[in-house]
Amino acid sequence: MYAVIKTGGKQYRVPSGEKVKVEQLAADVGSQITIDTVLMVADGDKVSIGKPLVKGAKVEATIVNHGRGDKVRVFKMRRRKQSSKTQGHRQNFTEIQVDSISA
Repeated sequence: MYAVIKTGGKQYRVPSGEKVKVEQLAADVGSQITIDTVLMVADGDKVSIGKPLVKGAKVEATIVNHGRGDKVRVFKMRRRKQSSKTQGHRQNFTEIQVDSISA
């Protein structure tokens, strides 16, 4: 069983019982969260697609930890101007453990 949820402006396919890294959530480690923005729920051949959300569906999850992703290098260069600029960025994330999916 899996669901497609929307959090942090992105959509994630979350199978039941697995860990998923999502955009940073404002909650403590070990706390339970409920995600109500469920776009689709699939259980074998039975698929429920929302318009835009599935009514009554929710995903229960536990926050495992917070962290930062790998560094992304941004390099900009203006040709023939001897001008270049290097920047780095590390995106924050929250790792969640999906406990249950209810339709």
